[in-house]
Amino acid sequence: MKNNERKQELLKIAYNMFLNKGYDNTSVDDIINEAKIAKGTYYYYFESKEATLEEVINMMIKDEVASANEILKMPISIPEKLVGIITSLRPKKNEQEIQSTLNKKDNIVMHEKIKNRIIEEAIPLLEQVVMEGIESKVFNCSHIKERLRMILIMSNEIFDNGKFDLNEIEVFIDITEKILGAKEGTLGFIKMLIGGQNE
Repeated sequence: MKNNERKQELLKIAYNMFLNKGYDNTSVDDIINEAKIAKGTYYYYFESKEATLEEVINMMIKDEVASANEILKMPISIPEKLVGIITSLRPKKNEQEIQSTLNKKDNIVMHEKIKNRIIEEAIPLLEQVVMEGIESKVFNCSHIKERLRMILIMSNEIFDNGKFDLNEIEVFIDITEKILGAKEGTLGFIKMLIGGQNE
């Protein structure tokens, strides 16, 4: 248990340093000095800085999944739950530095691995919402897992780098409504939501 606590402490230190200094500007020595530990102790927990980044991202995903589970329990509309869960499984604004590191060409393998992991975590949660939506006649579709995978891949491609325009948002809403067999306008509130976040 103590070992795990020490590892979590190191992850939090690395997370904060990656956010504040940037991943590329943070060395293993920086983390070691901040944590006041011996180099051997660091390498007992992590084999490299890249392994630390991967664990930091796993920690972020764990927090995101916990937030998504909270949204699942909220007394909000089915479309809001669906969008809320998808949104909660994205890095927070202050985590963009870590997201940018992942988007670099030399991190492409890790980026894909993490993207797939988030999709795998998201599908069971979103499936519950879509099933509820089908029962309530908000959605009308079959092959739910496959449809959700497509929506998640599409949302990653559009929103990953934070650069998108109103037309792309409208097309995303239109396609998502069609994929789920929802009436036109069911997910129209996304436009306001994204507009508010971009201000």
